[in-house]
Order: sequence, then structure tokens, then C-alpha cells
Amino acid sequence: MALYEHVFLARQDISQQQVEALVEQYKTLIVEYEGSVGKVEFWGLKTIAYRINKNRKAHYVLMNIDAPSAAIVEMERQMRINEDVMRFMTVRVEEHEEEQSAMMQKRDRDDRRGGGGRGDRNDRGPRGDRGDRGDRGDRRPRREDRDNSDRAAE
Repeated sequence: MALYEHVFLARQDISQQQVEALVEQYKTLIVEYEGSVGKVEFWGLKTIAYRINKNRKAHYVLMNIDAPSAAIVEMERQMRINEDVMRFMTVRVEEHEEEQSAMMQKRDRDDRRGGGGRGDRNDRGPRGDRGDRGDRGDRRPRREDRDNSDRAAE
């Protein structure tokens, strides 16, 4: 049997329990075709890049599947029929990753940082306060310097 990673987007207006019910429905379908579903990750409700059927957000779900291709074909057929599934993508892989996906690792990193991820508003970043920059020479001369130079030219 082949290994697949399957990601699907569910409508924003269904609940988390309904999303879990969809996953269970597709899990039982895969098992009927003598396959198995390994890791399932719920990435949460995220903003999508462009509107799909008037939706601006979607529930993202990743499933690691070990099943024959007939099971994947049937699962994708049922997803096309289901109104709650907006988009899906199945990719055949050589092996499944055991650790968390990149999306879940990103969420953990954001949680550790805390807040919005931009630091304090008063934080000046790694450069700190630059202090007085002095005359850098790349600016236009000040008004009084220009007036003096105009007089000198006359």
C-alpha cells in the first residue's frame, strides 16, 4: 500500500466537532478499503489567501494515510460531493514524518513567544537606540546654509 499526506479545508461556519466527525467519516472509509490512518492534525481555523465560496477562513486538517489508491479515489470523490469541504489535496510520500508538521511547530513557536509576536511597542530591536546621528553628509543642506551659499554666489 502507498503512503499519502492528505490536507483538506472545511468551511468556517461548521463547528470543531463537525470537523472531527468529517475526519471520522473519512477514517472509516479508508479502513473499509483495508487502509489505515496514522496521525491526524487539526491546524485550526485559519485565514485563507483568497475567498472560496464567500468564506475568508477555513478549518485545516492533515491526515497521514496508508491505503490503496482506490481508497484515496473514493475519499476524494466523497469530498467533492460534501458541501462542508472546500478544498483538498492528497500527496503521495515515501514515508510519513513522525514529529509534528511544520504548521504545528510554527504554532508552538508563536505560543512560546507570547502575544502578537512583535515584542513590546517600546522595544527598539537588536540595534537599540541609535542616539544622535550627527551630520551624515547625505542630506540636503539646511535652509540657512543654502541661503548663505546663494549670497556667496552673488
